[in-house]
This record gives sequence, C-alpha cells and structure tokens, in this order.
Amino acid sequence: MSHLTIVIVSIIFLSPLAVSVTFAAESETPTAYSLLQSYNFPVGILPKGVVAYDLDTATGKFHAYFNNSCSFSLVGSYQLNYKSTISGYISENKLKKLTGVKVKVLFLWLNIVEVIRNGDEMEFSVGITSANFAIQEFLESPQCGCGFECKDSKLESFARRNTPFVSSS
Repeated sequence: MSHLTIVIVSIIFLSPLAVSVTFAAESETPTAYSLLQSYNFPVGILPKGVVAYDLDTATGKFHAYFNNSCSFSLVGSYQLNYKSTISGYISENKLKKLTGVKVKVLFLWLNIVEVIRNGDEMEFSVGITSANFAIQEFLESPQCGCGFECKDSKLESFARRNTPFVSSS
C-alpha cells in the first residue's frame, strides 16, 4: 500500500482531529510551548515535561500530557500541581474551562479554571477570585519538583507578588 493510499484512507475514515495529527506527523509538529506562543501566551504557564498534546483547531479543545503529575513551589508561597493530563479550550489570549491545574493558597487547593492575557499581565482565575501577575514572570517554564529553584535553572529565583488570590472576579 503506497504512502498516498494510506493518506487517502485516513482522510476518508478518520475524524478531522485524527487527520490533522496524521498530517502533522509527516511534517514537523510544533511543541506545546510554541503552540502556546502562537495563541499569545508565554511558555512559562506550562512546566517543562509536556510529552504530547492534541488540539482540535476548530473548537480550541486541547489536552496536554505529562508522564506523571507535576508539582512544584514558587517563591511567594504558591504551590502548583499539574495532573498528568490537563485540558481546556484555547483561543487568542484566553484559556478557559481548564482542568488538571491546581494552586495551593494558604491551606486550600483551588482549581485554576481560566487564564487571560491582558497586555503585559496574566490573570489566573479560580472561579470565585483571581490574581494578576506580570507576564515577565512566565518567560521560562518551571521544572517539575523544583520550579525555578533547580540547580540547572537559568533563573535564580521566581519572585511573585506576595499577594494571594484576593481580588474578586
């Protein structure tokens, strides 16, 4: 069976998402991080270690996959946890209906459900409240386990504002 026949059979029998993945496999697939940038997000909202992702470009529905869950702490008392699969909907400057990402504020774990880029600020919403951070804080991806405090990290620290999620949505 020739390569062209396989592609034609794929077009006829597979879903549109599967077809886009089939064609992407033939060319160089962008990384999850470069895909984020194409929607005007900095790479640092995803930790290092994404092993695969899928995206339905018609709806913006995405999944990003890690080998395991990913947790780390950031200066400013924030702890983050990414499940092995995170999902949501992506569009220019907006991630919505996120699942699989939590932040620990004081002693509570809260789901981050939406991220909006507004100019040079990123707004992270946990539903009932949100917090804004400068985009410069997300120019590099943190590493699972140690965030930006890893010995091989290019950044010596990742200083967030010490203000917890306090402003109302």
